[in-house]
Amino acid sequence: MHTVEEVGMRKGSPGVVRPVRTPQRTCVVCRSTTAKRTLHRIVRTPAGTVAYDPTGKAPGRGAYLCGQPVCLDMAVRRRSIQRALKVTDTVAANAAVEELRNRMWSGSAGQPAPRSRDDKEVRSG
Repeated sequence: MHTVEEVGMRKGSPGVVRPVRTPQRTCVVCRSTTAKRTLHRIVRTPAGTVAYDPTGKAPGRGAYLCGQPVCLDMAVRRRSIQRALKVTDTVAANAAVEELRNRMWSGSAGQPAPRSRDDKEVRSG
């Protein structure tokens, strides 16, 4: 039996820290690639229904949107969601995009709310 050194393979060095990779996904409309957690997922479940997935963990085939208003409009117009999810139900896909749009406007889309200008740090003395 050969040891690792004899075969020429590398052993993992203790104390070596490898960078943590964040999963990357692409917006189906503008094709921008960014971290999975910053995009919004619309999923086709194994049952065949299409819905917005705020957790990003629902089982099924997913399509990602960056959340920009222009991309949401184009997703409906170009039928990008139907194409990415391989569904023919236009109404369900458009409803999922509208649900995403409504959640973004209400501020509950899982993203932190933008800071207002009134929250500036005040320093004394």
